[in-house]
Amino acid sequence: MTEKRYILQLSCRDVRGIVAAVTGFLAENHGFIIESAQFGDASTGQFFLRIEFTIEPGGAGQDILKKRFHEQVGQRFSMQWQIFDKQRKSRVLVMVSKFGHCLNDLLYRHTTGQLAIEIPAIISNHREWERAADWHDVPFYYCPLEQGKKDAQENQVWDIIQRHQVDVVVLARYMQVLSPDLCKRLAGRAINIHHSFLPSFKGAKPYQQAFDRGVKLIGATAHYVTTDLDEGPIIEQEVARVDHTHAPEDLAAIGRDIECLVLARALKFHIEHRVLLNGHKTVVFR
Repeated sequence: MTEKRYILQLSCRDVRGIVAAVTGFLAENHGFIIESAQFGDASTGQFFLRIEFTIEPGGAGQDILKKRFHEQVGQRFSMQWQIFDKQRKSRVLVMVSKFGHCLNDLLYRHTTGQLAIEIPAIISNHREWERAADWHDVPFYYCPLEQGKKDAQENQVWDIIQRHQVDVVVLARYMQVLSPDLCKRLAGRAINIHHSFLPSFKGAKPYQQAFDRGVKLIGATAHYVTTDLDEGPIIEQEVARVDHTHAPEDLAAIGRDIECLVLARALKFHIEHRVLLNGHKTVVFR
C-alpha cells in the first residue's frame, strides 16, 4: 500500500507546547515527518507552522485524522488549521486580458509538469488568447465587460469558478478591477501579478511612471487580491537593475520576464500550501 502524504498548515497564538502537541499527535497516529517549518512573530504574538508528513500503512485516513486533530490539538490551542492531501492537484483558473506572457508561461509550466496543477478554464474579456487555450485543450470563456454590466459579467465569472470547482484564481495580467463582492468571495484564493515593485507605482502604466522617475530598479509583485487595489498581502517579489539607457518599452520588456517568474513562484508557494496569512502580510515557508 502506498503511503499517503499530507501537509498540515496552522496558525494560532504563540504559546508553549504547540510543536510538542502537534508532533506528538502525528507520532501517535503513525505519522512520519518529511519536512517542517515554523515561525513565531514577536510583533503579533502569532505562531505559524507547516509540516509535510506521511501516514504509514495502517494509520488513519484523512477524514479521521482531521477529526482527531480538531478534538485533541486544534481546539486546545484555538488554531486555524488545515490538512491537505499533497497528491491532489489544485484547480487553477486563469484570467487574462490582452497581454498573454504570464498566461503562456503558466500553460508551459503546467504542460511540462513544473507546476503540479490542473487548469480547468481560462477567462478573458478579449478574444486574443482563445486559440492558445484551444491548443492546450483548455476551455476558454469570453466574458466581455460592457458599460454598466459589470455585475452581470462577474456573475458569469463566478458561475464558471463554481462550475469548475476552482481552488485558486490567477489574474495573469487581467486588466480589470474586481468588485469588492467578488474580492470577498475569493479572499485568500485569488493571486494577482502587478507589473510594478509595490508600493512604488500603482495603477496604470507603472513602467512609464518608473521611467519618468529615473528608477534604477524595476520589479514585479504577486499578491493576494483584496478590496484595496494592489494592496493585498504580498506573496513574492523580484527586481532587475536598469539605468538611464532604458526607454519605457525596454523597461516593459524586462518587466514582462520578471512578471512571469514572480507569478509562477507565488502560485507554486500557494499550491504547495507554503503561504499563511499574517494580518496584512504573509508568512512564506520556502
